[in-house]
Amino acid sequence: MEVNVAGLVVLICFYLVIFVVGVLAARRIGHTGQPSLESSIVADRNIPTVVGIFTMTATTVGGGYINGTAESVATYGLVWTLAPLGIFIGLITGGVVYAGPMRDKRYMTMLDPFYERFGHVVVFLIYLASLWGDLFWTASILNALGTTLSVIINIDLTVAIVTSAGVTVAYTMVGQMISVAYTDIVQLFFIVLGLMLCVPFVLTNEHVGNLEMTSASWLGQLTPGSISPWIDLLIAMTFGTIPWQAYFQRVLSVQTSRQAQVLSVTGGCAALILVIPSVIIGAASTTADWNVTRLGVSPLAINKSSMVLPYVLYEFTPPTVSIIGLAAISAAVMSSMDSSILGSSSMFTYNIYKNILRSKASDKELLWVQRLAILALGVIATLISLYVPVIYGLFILAADVVFVILLPQLTCALFFKVSNAYGAVCGYLVGIILRFGAGEPYLNLNPFIFYPWFSETDGQIFPFRTFAMLCSFVTILVISFFANLLFRKELLPKYLDILGISDREGYHYSPTPPASDASELSASQSDKDRSNVTTNSTAM
Repeated sequence: MEVNVAGLVVLICFYLVIFVVGVLAARRIGHTGQPSLESSIVADRNIPTVVGIFTMTATTVGGGYINGTAESVATYGLVWTLAPLGIFIGLITGGVVYAGPMRDKRYMTMLDPFYERFGHVVVFLIYLASLWGDLFWTASILNALGTTLSVIINIDLTVAIVTSAGVTVAYTMVGQMISVAYTDIVQLFFIVLGLMLCVPFVLTNEHVGNLEMTSASWLGQLTPGSISPWIDLLIAMTFGTIPWQAYFQRVLSVQTSRQAQVLSVTGGCAALILVIPSVIIGAASTTADWNVTRLGVSPLAINKSSMVLPYVLYEFTPPTVSIIGLAAISAAVMSSMDSSILGSSSMFTYNIYKNILRSKASDKELLWVQRLAILALGVIATLISLYVPVIYGLFILAADVVFVILLPQLTCALFFKVSNAYGAVCGYLVGIILRFGAGEPYLNLNPFIFYPWFSETDGQIFPFRTFAMLCSFVTILVISFFANLLFRKELLPKYLDILGISDREGYHYSPTPPASDASELSASQSDKDRSNVTTNSTAM
């Protein structure tokens, strides 16, 4: 089969448009005056609300979201497609509960409350968990995009992945947060246009039957015995949406906490609406006559369920429409990838390099460190997508780790003053053991903890993810209480306090606001901000 020249031309033009928008955004909208680390990470906290909603929505409606939804509907049914509902509830919860406190304290990254409450050791551990999630998430969607391009355009898988990753890394390095935010607008436009355009052609194709004929298949079923894992997955999907740097980077880039809440809630609602085309395409795949296609059989029959959406577009829409649909998939993947590598590079630059390795580094040095970190993370994710055969299983496990570990740690750091580094480290270990103990079928990782109702055929029925998260949360609070009692009441000598919780008592995170932010401080309840951003910091 020859290369689809028309599709290749359209794809090249699309990539050029995205790159040019990213460069122009960095040059004309982004940095006013001397570039700084704050401008690269949170765009000087000056992202307009509308742009914030667009970038939050585009980041959420990524490649995994639209591809994964179609796959899940076709494979397990709509009732088990929990990501859209979980993300919708999660973003609303994040906006109502977490966005306000994070923005009010003017944090730079998601790791700042961990540093404020727990110190360097816990920050490093949390960064490792977050980095794992970002890398394998990026690699999994890159691999899916490369496979899609190889099917529809018939170009080499490696070329497809490397080119897509290269363009994304390039504009992210040029303009960091401001480029990512404004390219998200263009990418979201392509996502909406591409998917909305494809749906009518799919439904009216002569080889696609009435959806009511296979409703039992694509709706799925919930049996009494599956209620427990269903609830566990929904809780994990919902609250696992929150503790990601990609989410908080947008929350922290707007001017006020009110705007942060609005873009979070609105982004959740928009993501739920925009998942509808993927649901319809997934349902259509169950009623389509795959015997008349070039594939010959359903993707599910040949273990290509992850390719349901691109194959439906390829086989049941006109060539021009399928190419536009391909642009939508490419846009979704790029909007996810740029957010992930920018988020991880931001945390490394600010929380690891600046706060731990070189506290006196200049802004110029830090900006170059961030650019190099973006490049390194992009290369690593690309190599993983090309050479690691179990990417999706590793991402599933990483996503569970984010829910089980990061959520309770973040909650305690923000809202429970009793928590400290000893509790955080113990909670981290408890969460890891309880989650890994349950095993992971995608990785052929056998369980060594057999929770109630375990069976050889159905696996872990008990809601082990939620159980592990709650155990981690309780461990943080209980161990923290006793550690405070031992060290702050001087029942143990101070030299045994290796994590330094005595020194962190009374410590408050205190960023130095730039002059350009002075007007924002007075416009958004400056008295409250100044009381939260206390300047009596202990020298670290």
